[in-house]
Amino acid sequence: RLVIYPNGDNNNGKEGDYISVKLAMVDTSSMPKNWEVNAIVNIFLYNHISGNYIYSPGRARPFQITQSEWGFSKFISKKSMFDPSNGYLMNDSCVFGAEVFVVKREAVTECLSLNSVHPPPSYKHDCKISNFKKLEGRWESEEFSAGGHKWYVCVHPKGNKEATGKAVSIYLHYLGSNVSTHFGRVKTSFTISVINHGYCAHKKRTTTCSFSASWASLGWDSFIDLATINDPKQGFLVRDCIRVSVEISFLNSALTFNSSWI
Repeated sequence: RLVIYPNGDNNNGKEGDYISVKLAMVDTSSMPKNWEVNAIVNIFLYNHISGNYIYSPGRARPFQITQSEWGFSKFISKKSMFDPSNGYLMNDSCVFGAEVFVVKREAVTECLSLNSVHPPPSYKHDCKISNFKKLEGRWESEEFSAGGHKWYVCVHPKGNKEATGKAVSIYLHYLGSNVSTHFGRVKTSFTISVINHGYCAHKKRTTTCSFSASWASLGWDSFIDLATINDPKQGFLVRDCIRVSVEISFLNSALTFNSSWI
């Protein structure tokens, strides 16, 4: 069912700034234990003036017993919604719609492995990026293995999202298990470094993340300023090449066994 919060769902900033619209699963009594439904949700709002719809394209979301509602906290501002010249309200009425694509429905069972006695194992991988100043868009490393899982590093030399034109963006991507076709859930602590070839320190950033099929990428939009990395005196860029190193420590992992029931 479609759930509309006219005054917001309390997750969108100031009270009443936005209208929240979400899709909720109902009548899940027939679902198997530990059920999960992965679905792509698109929400629509009809424009009475143009005769068209505005929509917020969604991405795959895992509907579960603990999270059976997904959508958009900031679907549209109340200011835009209530402005009669925009055409969303007609005679104090509006028309919302939803489009749902079910990707897969499955029961989920996990086998958790904890590293509580010995220090967590650590793996390191180095990447050399040539012709750095000439690169456009994104650069991806070759796939590599660490801790029985597959990974790759993604670099945006000119920046990504709000960092475009300001900083280099770097992310670590999870591709799943080496030994199983099932995606696991892997809790890691990882450090990404841009190597300094001079006398200055490497540029390092560290974070912790539980990677999974629904959370397969994490990193930094603003990893290092473009002005810094392109300055030859700083020691990061040598002969138009940089080196990026990633070190991954595994805190625990859970193999997810999916029992499809479509």
